[in-house]
Amino acid sequence: MKLVVAIIKPFKLDEVREALTELGVTGMTVTEVKGFGRQKGQTEIYRGAEYSTNMVPKLKVEVACDTALAERVVESIQAAANTGAIGDGKIFVLDIGQAVRIRTGETDNNAL
Repeated sequence: MKLVVAIIKPFKLDEVREALTELGVTGMTVTEVKGFGRQKGQTEIYRGAEYSTNMVPKLKVEVACDTALAERVVESIQAAANTGAIGDGKIFVLDIGQAVRIRTGETDNNAL
C-alpha cells in the first residue's frame, strides 16, 4: 500500500478530485496548509496597503491506495494540478505499513 501526498493550488482541487474519481479512488483527505518553496511567498493588498507574506496557501491531498494503483494516482494528480506556473506543488509517495478500518476491523487493502 502507498500513501500519495500532494501539495496543490487550492483552485485545482475539483479537477484533482474528478481525475481520482475516474481512477476509482474512493476516498481522500484534504487539509488547508501554508508553505513556501521556489515561489518565495506572495505580495497581497489589504485595505489599500501592500504587504508580503512568505507563506502561500495550498491544499494537501492525501490518498491511500494499493501499490499497483499508486503510479496512476500520481500521474492523474500531476496532470490535473498542472498549470505550468511556478508553485504548482509537489507529490510525495510513502509506504504504508498497516491500515485498519475502525468500524469493521478490516486491515490493509481491505481497509482502503
